[in-house]
Amino acid sequence: MITLSLAEIAEVVGGRMHDIPDASAQVTGPVVRDSREAGPGCLFVAFVGERVDGHDYAPAVVGAGAVAVLGSRPVGVPAIVVDDVQAALGALARHVVRRLGATLVALTGSAGKTSTKDLIAQVLRRKAPTVFTPGSMNNEVGLPLTALTATEETRFLVLEMGARGIGHIRYLCELTPPRIGLVLNVGSAHIGEFGGREQIAQAKGELVEALPPAEEGGTAILNADDALVRAMASRTKAKVILFGESDEADVRAENVRLTDSGQPSFRLHTPSGASDVTMRLYGEHHVSNALAAAAVAHELGMSADEIATALSEAGSLSRWRMEVTERPDGVTVVNDAYNANPESMKAALRALVAMGKGRRTWAVLGKMAELGDEALAEHDAVGRLAVRLNVSKLVAVGGREARWLQLGAYNEGSWGEESVHVSDAQAAVDLLRSELRPGDVVLVKASRSVGLESVAAALLETGAEGEVAAR
Repeated sequence: MITLSLAEIAEVVGGRMHDIPDASAQVTGPVVRDSREAGPGCLFVAFVGERVDGHDYAPAVVGAGAVAVLGSRPVGVPAIVVDDVQAALGALARHVVRRLGATLVALTGSAGKTSTKDLIAQVLRRKAPTVFTPGSMNNEVGLPLTALTATEETRFLVLEMGARGIGHIRYLCELTPPRIGLVLNVGSAHIGEFGGREQIAQAKGELVEALPPAEEGGTAILNADDALVRAMASRTKAKVILFGESDEADVRAENVRLTDSGQPSFRLHTPSGASDVTMRLYGEHHVSNALAAAAVAHELGMSADEIATALSEAGSLSRWRMEVTERPDGVTVVNDAYNANPESMKAALRALVAMGKGRRTWAVLGKMAELGDEALAEHDAVGRLAVRLNVSKLVAVGGREARWLQLGAYNEGSWGEESVHVSDAQAAVDLLRSELRPGDVVLVKASRSVGLESVAAALLETGAEGEVAAR
């Protein structure tokens, strides 16, 4: 974080200083909420959770070098006390962002946010120092914590924004006002909470409504291939740039194909020129993510050749997202277990099939959460798609939703041993250990709450005779 005195922080957040011998003491390190991350010069933010109260760790973090604690009560060590810790954290982030002068890029969407954010960051940091959201820290706490890691040298701040209801993104934009806003898609993720895709579009579109007008540099980057996203152009006064495979897109892809290993290759077209891209990531769905990143980079002055080179060299920065590892025996494990929704599940299945040409393919799938009344139909559709794509083996893991996955496969024509239902992750591991053959390709995917990353981990331990080769 940029250097601030405790007195300045207290004024910004409207807090009261307690047990602070020197109000001019400087916070020179990061702002952290995990006591294990505390170190010299940091500010520790004490939240009260369901099971853990951050205030209990105050003496330990100050002992580790923290300058002070930002909390909701005095703790016997230097502290700035506020009525609402989350609101205070947001106010501090807003103050720092205003002082920075960096270009703030915000993105949202139902699927692909984290992968696209990682691509944007890898492209932009070739041009100038870039700070970006780690993992999926995209909510009211994670977003300001990310913004507070920026320094005076930061030129680009790339922030992922998530939403579970109307008004969430509007609030995040108030904390960290973006100049460039990117909307990827409107899908079925969290449809059970929102009530429908139109409500999801309403929430995601709050990002473009928050942008400054075109004459002040505001730019909305919208997916030309998604009708609900494209319609958001009417909700902003910012300049609009379209990306996609549509002929009307300003940044578009032509001649899209997959390599023999399932990696996308295409001709990138931007208003400044065209160049060829072959990605290191797996799955055709990354083409749209790459075009979104290219549109951001083009708006910030990068040439088509520079963008294509960066996209071709970019990898995955976040765990358990199409994380491809090959065992010494030739079994390939694709760990995409961080999260799942209908769109990402279908994209992952298509990627599995592309990667597994001439090999046996296994789809180890679990529940997609927060689909509400659409849950039965969506799980059924994924099971059917696995059969239509000719996935060799479907292993549905878990309770009711997993049974719906298998039912969809059965109704589509999987009557033999092509699909099976197992009760939990350990049962899936036991089945796979007994039936996998060298050369098989295994996809593991479900919502985060299912914890199927343990299946991928167990499979890699099983095959770890010598070093596992990560691709």
